[in-house]
Amino acid sequence: MEKAVKHFDNSSALISAQHKLKSKKRILFIAEAVTLAHVARPYTLASALDAGNYDVRFACDSHFDALFSDSKLAKVPIRSIPPSRFLDALAKGEPVYDTPTLRQYVKEDLKIIERVNPDLIVGDFRLSLAVSVRLANIPYANITNIYWSPYAVQTYPIPEHVMVRLVGLSLAQQLFDLVRPLIFASHTLPLNRVRKEFGLASLGLDLRRTYTEADHILYADMPGLIETTELPSNHHYLGPILWSPQASKPDWWERLDKSKPIIYLTLGSSGKTGRLSEIVNAISSLPVTLLVATAGRFQLENPPPNVFCSDYLPGDEAAALADLVICNGGSPTTNQALNAGVPVLGICTNLDQYLNMQAVQQSGAGRLLRAGMASRTTILGAVNGMLTNPSCRKAAEKLGQAHREYNASARFTALADKLLR
Repeated sequence: MEKAVKHFDNSSALISAQHKLKSKKRILFIAEAVTLAHVARPYTLASALDAGNYDVRFACDSHFDALFSDSKLAKVPIRSIPPSRFLDALAKGEPVYDTPTLRQYVKEDLKIIERVNPDLIVGDFRLSLAVSVRLANIPYANITNIYWSPYAVQTYPIPEHVMVRLVGLSLAQQLFDLVRPLIFASHTLPLNRVRKEFGLASLGLDLRRTYTEADHILYADMPGLIETTELPSNHHYLGPILWSPQASKPDWWERLDKSKPIIYLTLGSSGKTGRLSEIVNAISSLPVTLLVATAGRFQLENPPPNVFCSDYLPGDEAAALADLVICNGGSPTTNQALNAGVPVLGICTNLDQYLNMQAVQQSGAGRLLRAGMASRTTILGAVNGMLTNPSCRKAAEKLGQAHREYNASARFTALADKLLR
């Protein structure tokens, strides 16, 4: 390990020397391609930067390349664990990354940093950057959500877990409240071990510190969504980072029956598709027009005549067309819905989705359903209630107006200019 540390010390010196040879400031974005959101957010910010002012490089695995085929960004290959492994760990409540994986990530990060020689690094869920950027001594900005902030004031709903089925939701939640700090602590151990190997101090046992370690923390949310204590000056609200695939509209798009309520349904890249048929069959029994985007993860056989399917749809336009958006509760699709002033029903599985949807529900602009307890009856009840409740639409429209006043790309560009002036 001493030999490895010496090599990284030499790399740091080389990186510092290379800085003096550049004329245009260089920003390296590193996306952890385990879900589409962690690629789309940095991609959107990187694409917004003026190429005349910045030399932008985008490091990412190829898992979602098909959705970014039109990209003009300078791509740098980097490895991420498969999305299936990530989702499996979430489902089991296990740490997503083990120590060997993070150790290897650090080595890959440093090779890319040495080759690219950036003035600023922007990451999205690339936890190894909490080590590699410190070794390389490069300023680091970390994209995350406000509900993972150590300064957020909130409760933590128990995500989908076998304990809910065994003892019931109420008792399972009480048990989760007791053991959650220990669960969070267990998720911090792999990264802290790797930091120790490279001579860096522990980040402690709070998972939120692990997720928000950086020189600057960039929240892809609006202020007021979640109550916080006073944030330090290096914590910045960018606002929702909106992205939609450049998908061609299906031939049925212009033939949609708009005389009935339109519902847009997508479970994204991280939602469970096992019950998609059941959800579609339930909703299609209503007098509605249902648009379904499967993210290429599911094939809907013989859909009813009021159901229109595609692998991908232009999500922003689909949300704007809809009277209700149904998703997995994650921030990308809920932000599309709320930006259009449309209420959202989140059928949630993992903790990230619960935390996001809990805040949306508290705003009055949406409703959270537990995926493990969502039946045909509860889904139909929620859909009917939201379509007929004007207060839900008004709350979504109010949030939408606030959304549109926050331009995340413009705010990031201004911050980058300030940091690298």
